[in-house]
Amino acid sequence: MSRVYVLVLALVLGATLVGLAIAEQSGYVLIAYKSFRYESSLWTFLALLVLLWVLYLAVRLVLRLLGVSGRVVNPWSRFNRSRRAEMAEEHGQRDLAEGHWAQALRHLRRAAELGERSLPSYLGAARAANELARFDECDELLDRAQARQPGAALAVGLTRAQLLINRGAFEPARGVLVKLHEEHPKHPTVLRLLQQLYVSLHDWSALLALLPELRKERVLANAELADLERRTWVAALEAAGEQGVGQGETALQPLTQVWNGLPGNLRAQPALLATYAQQLLRLGAPAEAEKVLRQSLKENYDERLVALYGQAHGADPGRQLQTAEAWLKKRPDDAVLLLSLGRLCLADKLWGKAREYLEASLNRQRSPEACAELARLLAHLGEVERSNKLFQEGLGLLGSPTRTLVQI
Repeated sequence: MSRVYVLVLALVLGATLVGLAIAEQSGYVLIAYKSFRYESSLWTFLALLVLLWVLYLAVRLVLRLLGVSGRVVNPWSRFNRSRRAEMAEEHGQRDLAEGHWAQALRHLRRAAELGERSLPSYLGAARAANELARFDECDELLDRAQARQPGAALAVGLTRAQLLINRGAFEPARGVLVKLHEEHPKHPTVLRLLQQLYVSLHDWSALLALLPELRKERVLANAELADLERRTWVAALEAAGEQGVGQGETALQPLTQVWNGLPGNLRAQPALLATYAQQLLRLGAPAEAEKVLRQSLKENYDERLVALYGQAHGADPGRQLQTAEAWLKKRPDDAVLLLSLGRLCLADKLWGKAREYLEASLNRQRSPEACAELARLLAHLGEVERSNKLFQEGLGLLGSPTRTLVQI
C-alpha cells in the first residue's frame, strides 16, 4: 500500500508542477508549410504528442492481443520494404516474360532499389532497357549490379555480352567475352556465346581455334558440333578463295593453307571437297581441281563432285572424258553425270557426242543447266529456233520450286 501512496503523491506533485508551469508561461508553437498552418500553445502541442504516443501504445497492445505483428502495419518496417520489393520483382518478371518492356523496367528497377537480393532485378531491368534501345540506361544498370554484388562478375558479364550481341555491338561484346574466356576458359556459356559471336562476325579463323574447346567441354551436341565444324571450314575455304582473287601467282596460297589445315577426317566430306574445288576453279586452277575431284570420286561417288568435274578441265581432256565415261557404265541414267560428260565434250569440241550426252541428260531430267548448255551448242550449230526455245525453258526452270538437279 505504501507504494500506491507514493505513486499517487508523485502524480499529484507532477500535476501541480505542470499546472504552475502552464500558469507561469503558456508558450507558443507555429507550424506553417505552404497553405497549411498550425498554431497552439506549447503545452497543448505537448499534450497532443503525449496523446499520440498513448494511442500508438494502445494500438500496439491491441495488435499484440490479436496476434498481429506491428511490422505489418508499419509502412516503414523492414518487413513491408521487403514485401514491396518482392511484389515489384514479381510484376517485373511477369512483364519481362510478356514483353512489356517499359513496365518491366519500372518494376524491376524499383525492386532492385528496395530489395536485398537485387542482382536478378538489375539484370532483368537491364534487359528491358536494352529492348527499349535505352542503351546508356542498360549499361548503367549493369554497372550498378556489379557494384552491389562484386562476386557476380561472371553473371553480369554474360548478361552484358548477350545484350551487346542482341543490339549488334559485336566488337564490344568480343572484348567482354574474351576477358571472361581468359578468367573462365571452361565455362560452357562463355564458349557458346563466343561461338555465336564469331559466326556473326564471320571470323572463321577465330572460330576454328575455338572448335577444339567446344568439343572438349561438350558445349554442343555431337551432331550440332559436326555441322558447325563443316560450315566453318566451308566458310573458311570460301574466304580464302575470296582473299586470293587478283593476287596473281600467290592467289592459291591462302586457299592451300586453309586446306592443309583441314583435319584428315574432314577432307573426304563431299561438301568440303566441292567447296575446295569451286575455289580452285575460281582462282584459275582447273587442272588442280580436276585432280582433286578425280581422286575423290574414285573413293566416294557424289553428284556434287560429278557436277564440278564437268567444269574442271584438266591437263589431259581425253583421259578426263574416258574417266567420266567409265562411271557412266555403272550409272547410265545419271542426269548429272550425263550433263558433265556433255560439258567435257563441249570443251574438247566433240559436238556430236556433246549433243548426245546433253539430250540424254534432258530426257532424264529437265534442268536449267542442261538447257543452257544444249542451247549454246545448238546456236553454234545454227539451230537457232530450238536454241531459243531451250534458253526460254531454262529461264523458266530457274524459278521452278520443283528443280531437283544437284546444287553446288
